[in-house]
Amino acid sequence: MSLQSNRIAVYAGSFDPLTLGHQDIAKRGAMLFDELVVAIGINPEKRPLFSPEERVQMAREIFADVSNIRCESFTGLTVDFARSIHATAMLRGVRTVSDIETEFTMALANRMMAPDLETVFLMASEQFSHISSTLIKQVAMLGRDTTPQQLLKFIPEQVISPLMTKARALKKGT
Repeated sequence: MSLQSNRIAVYAGSFDPLTLGHQDIAKRGAMLFDELVVAIGINPEKRPLFSPEERVQMAREIFADVSNIRCESFTGLTVDFARSIHATAMLRGVRTVSDIETEFTMALANRMMAPDLETVFLMASEQFSHISSTLIKQVAMLGRDTTPQQLLKFIPEQVISPLMTKARALKKGT
């Protein structure tokens, strides 16, 4: 096994929306690799709240202060995207015991498809282990009196205005 001169990792997800937990994993991961690509996956079977372009733009704003993080969208298998950008690793965040089982299964499948691509797991920081994009969308959509200040406990500031705009539009039925 030869050492790569430029260690590139892919941190892939739907990031709909990107949470403080995602931000934490990405920033910690960026300290481990020369370059970290926050890869926003486009799954045609899902109905995301934000378009791929909106998610990439928010991610770029969130990570603008981290010189070795870049943000892109992709379709297809994550391992294929990782290969296309010459990544050596895939970064995954783990929040709960149930995440470990799911992530382990995925890592084994990925290893079979791309044996040269390592999977690196980072445990979620304790204060973010309960946060998920699904939870954030539910709070924004169903919470009658949800304020931007309350959302700052869950999502980066750059996500608040777009999320509140989408939530208001959906509540009005538009």
